[in-house]
Amino acid sequence: MPWFKNLIKISKTITNQSSSYKSITPLASPLLTQFLQFTKHYSTNHHVVGLEATKSDQKPRIVVLGSGWAGCRLMKDIDTNIYDVVCVSPRNHMVFTPLLASTCVGTLEFRSVAEPIGRIQPAVSTQPTSYFFLANCNAIDFDNHMIQCQTVTEGVETLEPWNFNVSYDKLVIASGAHALTFGIKGVNEHATFLREVHHAQEIRRKLLLNLMLSDVPGVSEEEKRRLLHCVVVGGGPTGVEFSGELSDFILKDVHQRYAHVKDYIHVTLIEANEILSSFDDRLRVYATKQLTKSGVRLVRGLVQDVQPEKIILSDGTNVPYGLLVWSTGVGPSPFVNSLDIPKAKGRIGIDEWLRVPSVQDVYSIGDCSGFLESTGRQVLPALAQVAERQGKYLASLLNKVGKEGGGHANCAQNINLGDPFVYKHLGSMATIGRYKALVDLRESKEAKGVSLAGFTSFFVWRSAYLTRVVSKRNKFYVLINWLTTLVFGRDISRI
Repeated sequence: MPWFKNLIKISKTITNQSSSYKSITPLASPLLTQFLQFTKHYSTNHHVVGLEATKSDQKPRIVVLGSGWAGCRLMKDIDTNIYDVVCVSPRNHMVFTPLLASTCVGTLEFRSVAEPIGRIQPAVSTQPTSYFFLANCNAIDFDNHMIQCQTVTEGVETLEPWNFNVSYDKLVIASGAHALTFGIKGVNEHATFLREVHHAQEIRRKLLLNLMLSDVPGVSEEEKRRLLHCVVVGGGPTGVEFSGELSDFILKDVHQRYAHVKDYIHVTLIEANEILSSFDDRLRVYATKQLTKSGVRLVRGLVQDVQPEKIILSDGTNVPYGLLVWSTGVGPSPFVNSLDIPKAKGRIGIDEWLRVPSVQDVYSIGDCSGFLESTGRQVLPALAQVAERQGKYLASLLNKVGKEGGGHANCAQNINLGDPFVYKHLGSMATIGRYKALVDLRESKEAKGVSLAGFTSFFVWRSAYLTRVVSKRNKFYVLINWLTTLVFGRDISRI
């Protein structure tokens, strides 16, 4: 669909803060276009401008950096009768990451897992003083309550990127994290991550292309096996779920629709330690057996080098591949590393109320933040449920502050913030293919609790995620996609 192609196009080449700004396309909205054209014209003839500081008779302005789970949940719950909302992000939609693996093989379509920011918080599209800006934040002037941004553009027919500033009364840093590569040579060049919609599109494209090419006359047996060897590095929930989806696709669809090459396609999952290390031991054993039964080859090893057509393990083993998916966790982004504020294990240090205590009116939530050692709390895992819970709490806190007259800059020092943020882990879930899943409801790895595996867990997994999809529209898409796949099978021919 044309609108959806425009929706995800802007994030297609944005995988880290150091990416070239010349390879990114903006989605033009009337408010954004007017603002950017004015800013470009004015900054060319005068100086770098943007949104100036609010006055005492105006609504205070909340600036949110990022459009992930944390930032979007905060924007959804923020009271726009109290605040103007400005979101700055290189991605104009939220990605429902738990279902992203299902889009790679056609179980779900891409539009099912993407929600436009304007639907999450309509004020950025309808209110004259609230905005979504397609840009990256490059620096923050904490003393002057201002962020420095650069627009995101692409192509010879678009404007060159330029800088602008946005003043804030309250700043929420929810810029997320970046995929860890551990400095291994060749990962960024040859592997595909699974964190964005465009990553899933690229995986689907490569998978379909390799299936087509392997059936062409003249392709050797060795090359067929390489083209149809799908390698997944990382045995966490994302890697396991993608391996399960891929093995399902092979068993149910490839064997029917690509009979000439069905015996050549294989999946290998490489993990340095145990797969699903945060899950109950019994569930890990179950997952290992089910994946093996589905045809997934489990290899324990460390990747030493990634080359265009093979990876080399630390023991010298060469592993040829046609598709390489990298899912080894996340770490701090270059933007977070550049901020001169206290850190907690590389993340932005926060207190019990999610504030950055070293500066005024700045908060941080999601994967980019962690509790400072002085709080006596552990840094929380980089999970969607952590980010969502933090976004919900902080929206409530900021609404309370705004109602008590502390919304403007430097006006909240004497306001009682109420109870601090408390996180209670609700459990972990992962699907492993063949209508089976794992549900671990323990609060921690050491705690006791309910652990389920099998079809019942699969039903719980699907029901839980169906209720968590952001909009009714996407709930409908997901339900229809699942029912269609159940009756007619997957379809990856539409890219």
